[in-house]
Amino acid sequence: MDRYLVINQARTADPTPYEIKLAKAIEAVFGSGVHDLDGLVRGLNASGIHAPDAQEWTAESFTAEMRRIGA
Repeated sequence: MDRYLVINQARTADPTPYEIKLAKAIEAVFGSGVHDLDGLVRGLNASGIHAPDAQEWTAESFTAEMRRIGA
């Protein structure tokens, strides 16, 4: 039996506009062939998507934000 998690199955609410924008940016970075955290952070910063504190992303701030939104 295959098991999988539907994209929004674990969510308790609809994604916010910020979360949708961030998800699209993450997908774009991964789509460009990047598959590591440091590359993802560089890609997000290059795309102009800032961390919630309006600063550039770091590995630590990205990890904390993913934990906060439950991703």
